[in-house]
Amino acid sequence: MALQKKNTYIDLFSGCGGLSLGLGNAGWQGIFAVEKDPMAFETFKHNLIDGNYGHFDWPEWLPQKAITIQAILKNHNTQLTKLKGKVDLIAGGPPCQGFSLAGRRNSDDPRNKLSNEYLKMVELVSPKYIVLENVRGFNAVFSKAKGQKSKIPQSMVVKAKLEKLGYNVFADYINSQDFGVPQQRKRFLMVGIRHDVVTEGIKPFDMLKKITPVFLASKGLDAKHVSVKDAISDLTTKGKKLIYHSGSQENGFKQLNYKPPKKLNAYQEIMRKGLGEEKPDSLRLARHRPSTVEKFELIHAICRPGTALNNAERAQINTKKQAITVLDEKLPSKTLTTLPDDILHYSEPRILTVRESARIQSFPDDFSFQGKYTTGGMKRTKECPRYTQVGNAVPPLLGEVLGTLIASIEK
Repeated sequence: MALQKKNTYIDLFSGCGGLSLGLGNAGWQGIFAVEKDPMAFETFKHNLIDGNYGHFDWPEWLPQKAITIQAILKNHNTQLTKLKGKVDLIAGGPPCQGFSLAGRRNSDDPRNKLSNEYLKMVELVSPKYIVLENVRGFNAVFSKAKGQKSKIPQSMVVKAKLEKLGYNVFADYINSQDFGVPQQRKRFLMVGIRHDVVTEGIKPFDMLKKITPVFLASKGLDAKHVSVKDAISDLTTKGKKLIYHSGSQENGFKQLNYKPPKKLNAYQEIMRKGLGEEKPDSLRLARHRPSTVEKFELIHAICRPGTALNNAERAQINTKKQAITVLDEKLPSKTLTTLPDDILHYSEPRILTVRESARIQSFPDDFSFQGKYTTGGMKRTKECPRYTQVGNAVPPLLGEVLGTLIASIEK
């Protein structure tokens, strides 16, 4: 009996690989991925090409290194054209910072135009399916300057161009917490299906609702949202041994000497499947000054867990920082960002470790992050250290349920 051919995909703007990890876990075969940041690609390659989660049949004509989508379109046009009609899915989401409702929206942010490159790749390769994930602001109208017409949402521009390329396009909002991810992460999702593929009566978002309970049950989860305490309670430091991580022996960074609990909860079982006593990486604790710890303790005392500090509370701690939230242990986390000091641990006066953030994003403990931990100043928009890699990622559990959804369309 012949083995069934695996569905194939290309991941554009892949970051460290959250979406690809999910698609691989759903049984998809990767062809290649495009990511311009060297640190993010190093993590991607370490895990998804060379490591335990490797599932890419990488073409010889494309170097396994960080590359921009503009460069691949310019330098490998002929090879891309030969893939036309041979790829099942193009997945990914153009960088979202210019669209984000959480920061300063900028209709002229050059990163916004990357969706045009996404469309060029779709036109060349002509996959059966398209999955485009982005922030909610991708589907929001930009505020107009005085005397100017409002610009239509970028999603509508992309939708119209995809329809011209021969796709039926479906779009809606989804929340990662509904798919087993311990995080309230609302995103705009667009699914395109090529006209010649079975489309009559297909409603992807209705199908997603139907398969979600089955997906959760297959993971040992139910419809109840996974709380942040369920996700990271075994990573707390109070009363536990801390050991040297890096820097000077006296004043360097420390980390938790992790030992798994005797009994893991259902979510932790997913994160630590098959790992036994193995320790995860990226457990480095922030080296907070005593004054910072005092400030965090005050925030814990005055906060409403799960809700960002209001103006009066921010004045009380004498900060102008707009977004500070102490996690509510009983609820999924607030949306993780690329700024680690936006969120404080629910019971300890500190920011989260990279590993705790990764758990909240649903990365398993044996997914190893590469590169430095943080960056600052002008480098923040140019580098992608570990915290940024995690904050930018598509949660792997979301990627897996989307891979399951797309694979079920033709069945």
